[in-house]
Amino acid sequence: MDTLSYKTISVNRETAQKEWVEIDATGQTLGRLSSKVAKLLRGKYKASFTPHVDCGDNVIILNADKVILTGNKWTERTYYRYSGYPGGQRTSTPSELMAKGPDRLFKKVVKGMLPKNKLGDALLNNLFVYAGNEHPHQAQKPKKIDINSLK
Repeated sequence: MDTLSYKTISVNRETAQKEWVEIDATGQTLGRLSSKVAKLLRGKYKASFTPHVDCGDNVIILNADKVILTGNKWTERTYYRYSGYPGGQRTSTPSELMAKGPDRLFKKVVKGMLPKNKLGDALLNNLFVYAGNEHPHQAQKPKKIDINSLK
């Protein structure tokens, strides 16, 4: 006889309720915004969160060129990458990444906040970053959320 009135929900790829979410980055701090975006991508704000499944939302970031970094971080913070060859270590600053495109800066920052495995790589593909106010995902009917209302 089953006397429990609740069951533990374990979501799989077929039963995941994925949504499209639109976020405005105007005046937001890069790190605080990125940590909330990483939680949205992972699905941690959902009651049916399952750690080993892609159950997070698809996130669209608009006005990414209007994000804020405090202090001298635009020029003094360095991001490293390594080609795998001797002498192949390269550095770049947030201003250099933003000049190449705001999606490079956001993907670099959010990638560091996701799991370092195949799931983290798949979750990063659910992030779409645009410099302006327009995006080509209108057919998915994304809902606008206020990122400051999330914890």
